[in-house]
Amino acid sequence: MASGRLALSWVGRDESLLNTADGGYEWVSRQDPRVTEIRLLREIGKTGEVTGTSSDNLLIQGDNYSALQALTRTPEYSREYRGKVKLVYIDPPFNTGQAFEHYDDSLEHSVWLTMMRDRLLLIRELLAPGGSVWVHLDDAEMAYCRVLMDEIFGRGNFVGTIVWQKIHARNNSAQHLSTVHDYLLVYARSKSDLVLNRIDRTELSDQEFWNPDDDPRGPWRRSDLTASHAYEDGRYEVIGPHGDAFSPRGNRWWSCSQATFEALREDNRLWWGKTGRTFPFRKRFQSELGGLVPTTFWTHDEVGDNRQAKGEVTRLFDRSRIFSTPKPEALLKRVIEIASDRGDVVVDVFAGSGTTPAVAHKMGRRWIAAELSTGTMETFTRPRLEKVVSGDDPGGVTKAVGWAGGGGFRSMHVAPSAFEIAKNRVFLAEWARGEDLVAVVAAQLGFTCDGMEVGPFCGRRGRARLAVIDGVVDEVVARGVLGHLDEGERVVLVGRGVTPEAESLVSELSRGSRVLKAPRDLVRRERAVR
Repeated sequence: MASGRLALSWVGRDESLLNTADGGYEWVSRQDPRVTEIRLLREIGKTGEVTGTSSDNLLIQGDNYSALQALTRTPEYSREYRGKVKLVYIDPPFNTGQAFEHYDDSLEHSVWLTMMRDRLLLIRELLAPGGSVWVHLDDAEMAYCRVLMDEIFGRGNFVGTIVWQKIHARNNSAQHLSTVHDYLLVYARSKSDLVLNRIDRTELSDQEFWNPDDDPRGPWRRSDLTASHAYEDGRYEVIGPHGDAFSPRGNRWWSCSQATFEALREDNRLWWGKTGRTFPFRKRFQSELGGLVPTTFWTHDEVGDNRQAKGEVTRLFDRSRIFSTPKPEALLKRVIEIASDRGDVVVDVFAGSGTTPAVAHKMGRRWIAAELSTGTMETFTRPRLEKVVSGDDPGGVTKAVGWAGGGGFRSMHVAPSAFEIAKNRVFLAEWARGEDLVAVVAAQLGFTCDGMEVGPFCGRRGRARLAVIDGVVDEVVARGVLGHLDEGERVVLVGRGVTPEAESLVSELSRGSRVLKAPRDLVRRERAVR
């Protein structure tokens, strides 16, 4: 490349994708109105205890790109979530040609990369400074996705690659190698702001501790007191309990100063062996240690595997309904406990069978989940979450986290496009009338519609007011709207039709006010009113 910058290249990189009616994809300009349009999120149901506001848990059925745009661009949601999400976990299609009625997993590399690029850019906007994104992948796209995420998040914000043992049995019919793992790529929004939690200690890790000297502080494990790096105060000799002299051998130094060493001796935090004549070690007490730093290799006995995941889903539903690629709840519990705290927002826009929101709900996190497939949503995702709320999901991590039911969520649907294109012209869809037209206009222009406006106004953005006319804006209409403005306010007046006289009148009588025609002025690349 002329700039010399390392970048991933693929067919269609400079374009975007649209889902087609037949389940395929269409390459279009990234400025296509159907790409830049901010779709509406319509409430279609409520489960359990909700407030009816954007702060509720949200289960969204529809294209996740449109859902992400609504969350980052619509004032109602962007105020609540943009720059405030602590954890995003996504398990996108792996592009391995898996055939399954609930998922289209046969995406070509270029289609896959474009799909991921567009969604990761929006996910980055959602993340809080201390937030992180965890992308679940297999070998088919992991290397490509790593380079793509380096571009989007910056190489300096790469946190690590988790290897998950998804299968613990060897496949002797494999042609070359028996693959038993998946990956989780982890990136921070800002690595300097990222603080990950430690994980709970296990019985296995606790076996390191003992108490041979009956120390009243309880079991401890020994820790090396030397280091391989040069330390100015680390060259000295110490005397043991029986007069033996000790100092680090070879190219090693004490890892603490002599004053610190003597303080450890005084507090009985040194171990000289059962005879008191061996090289000293430091005693680190189990009661004083917190959790464990997570490693990058997660075994099936720690966080479950594919077989366990399928069993969890099968027990929730009758055996005629089988989701092919669920993830075990223990795996999501590990991710969520590392990357978030109670009350934080967790997002998964490839919800599938609903493991992420189910575990997030049980662990006291707020959540947003989106799923494209209506079949998957109605068969798995929503019924599973309804069981979680009602306390009828005894499996997974329910017992481990003490879940007994409660809470709730709102079910949302991504509205169809408000724009139709015919012969290279953009028209408003037939349904975009009345209050629906108001909502469409407000979403595109970034106005808040809270039902508190009076007179001809329907939205507000700072000192700007919004008025939407489901008809023609002429001089009479314009003069009437302007008459309701308070001093220092301006208006964005939108109509299906606009007369030149109305435009001139508004420009003359109200500095900074504008008249726009829908949909023409809603889909232009540069929206001066924003």
